[in-house]
Amino acid sequence: MGDEVFVLTETRQREIIEAVLPEIDAAHLIFEPSARGTTNAYGLAALTLITDHPDAVMVAMPADHVVRGGPKARSAVRSAVRAAATTNSLVTVGLKPAFPSTGLGYIHAPGRASSGALRVKQFIEKPDLVTAKRFVKAGGYYWNLAWFAWRLPVFIEELARHAPARLAALRRVLAARRAGDEEAASLLYNRLRVDVVDRTIMEETDRLLLVPGDFDWADIGNWAELGDRVHPDAHGNSVDGEAVLIDTHGTLVFGDKRLVAAIGLEDMIIVDTEDALLVCPRSRAQDVKKVVDALRRARKTRYL
Repeated sequence: MGDEVFVLTETRQREIIEAVLPEIDAAHLIFEPSARGTTNAYGLAALTLITDHPDAVMVAMPADHVVRGGPKARSAVRSAVRAAATTNSLVTVGLKPAFPSTGLGYIHAPGRASSGALRVKQFIEKPDLVTAKRFVKAGGYYWNLAWFAWRLPVFIEELARHAPARLAALRRVLAARRAGDEEAASLLYNRLRVDVVDRTIMEETDRLLLVPGDFDWADIGNWAELGDRVHPDAHGNSVDGEAVLIDTHGTLVFGDKRLVAAIGLEDMIIVDTEDALLVCPRSRAQDVKKVVDALRRARKTRYL
């Protein structure tokens, strides 16, 4: 789909990426010093590439998704790239909700598609169940997959409009890196506020289009959504591994090596691995990211 492919990743993932993608040489790898949110990562990549590739289209897709229906998914991404390449718009891929999820964000894009894309009216954060049901019934609302495409100058223009201080800081990071001072670049980068591009740009821009997708998808970064990938039993429990469940309903259990026993639980998540144990209500599955942030602050990244 592209003449050249560049991969953006975190510095500590270098060995993994080089092992998985040996065909990608060093010149086509872009490393962020540390994980500082998608706004910073995408901004750093855009600034790095725009000098030599002023009209390149950048595609951003999270890695922790399960996608089935590959041809339809590829078709949606191609449509998004085509829309990004031929317009001065940012483009996202959305899915018509299969059920009223409260763990996903929504995008309101009513009306009819023009050249395969819809004009986005509003980004909506994760709704409560009543609101999610209303969205499904009303139509014109799509799940936010965080799949994006844009031409590099368009993204930088929107970053300048909505986060000018952030853009200036990223330019300083890049200047230090180009001067060969990776330590200074890392220090500058780590001072940046962590944020997601959805809030920084997508909720603010008036240049956003949506390409509707039609494929099976799940966010496995959200344990509650992952539970839907494991067939539930008669009590609504989804189990992967060895488990004994007594008077337990609607619970998701992922076991690694040990037997997991649960008594009297309702709508819970239990993830037992060799290094750590997670226990939380299914309704708070998204808050697992808070644990990740807490571990990073405590410098206990060996558990991540």
